[in-house]
Amino acid sequence: MLTEKPLITIVIPVKNGDHWLKETIPAILGQKIPGSIEIIAIDSGSTDESLKILSGYPVTVVHIKPAEFNHGLTRNLGASLAKGKFVVMTVQDAKPASDVWLQQMLDGLIDNNVVAVCGQQMVPHHHDKNPVEWYRPISLARLKKIHFPNPGDFKKLSPQEQLSFCRWDDVNTMYRKDILMELPFRRTDFAEDVLWAKDALLKGYAIVFNPVARVEHYHHENYNFAFRRNFIVQYHLYKYFGTVPGKLDLSIRMLKILKLLMREKMFTVREKWNWLEYNYKTLLAIEKSNKAILKAISTGGEAQLENLYHEVCSIIPQALKNNTK
Repeated sequence: MLTEKPLITIVIPVKNGDHWLKETIPAILGQKIPGSIEIIAIDSGSTDESLKILSGYPVTVVHIKPAEFNHGLTRNLGASLAKGKFVVMTVQDAKPASDVWLQQMLDGLIDNNVVAVCGQQMVPHHHDKNPVEWYRPISLARLKKIHFPNPGDFKKLSPQEQLSFCRWDDVNTMYRKDILMELPFRRTDFAEDVLWAKDALLKGYAIVFNPVARVEHYHHENYNFAFRRNFIVQYHLYKYFGTVPGKLDLSIRMLKILKLLMREKMFTVREKWNWLEYNYKTLLAIEKSNKAILKAISTGGEAQLENLYHEVCSIIPQALKNNTK
């Protein structure tokens, strides 16, 4: 049991995550910070070894029914139970890239106006992970503060400009708990993080992106997974920001991918071909889902898009106007 009030609480939604938790939890517990931490895992019906793994560590496990899981409300539950001054949101398959990850998150709190810090996802150079997604920084990582003292200035921005300031990500984010209690996540099936960032900026709060605070995170995708994932992302960005997917130039993208793969020496020619085919199918899925969204909007407007979302996701979409705090 904790002998002092934790400085940081880490909230992790869990569902059949035994493959990752055996590495994720020790990596979190091994963080070097000037204070203690607590971990709250919110399990929504795991049937694998997740609960057994969690029982071997000082982790508080909260159980909810699978049907009760909601990206916004479930994280609100975790935040409400947190004892720490700061609350970190992450996921079961995100592993801290170093033992100073949490300290780097704290370093982003550069002044009292900053209410939250978002780190960066990275894909390590592993043979079984898509080399096109490997972490290859092209410039020096720099901390970036976003603040609109007059929220009206944010409202005047175009939908795409607003979104550019709200590329928030609950795979790797730290919040001041008192602010999260005042400004909780909305009830939403997805994109609770980018929507929260928008709400925070509209209230005049400052947020920080600190890309040196990294976690390793990767999803291997087939065609159906890529189609559904991109559709869900684009649907919610349209609902919350009014943005629509842009045109995907498949030939140019594939040429860039081919050049990148040709430079990699880790793979055989056959493996490079397999990764080329993998990326081609992924791009085809993204292109098809983008076109489906644009067609729905142009032919039937928001109502048609809602129906298509229900068809693709097999869930009833939560309309923006019905989101509750």
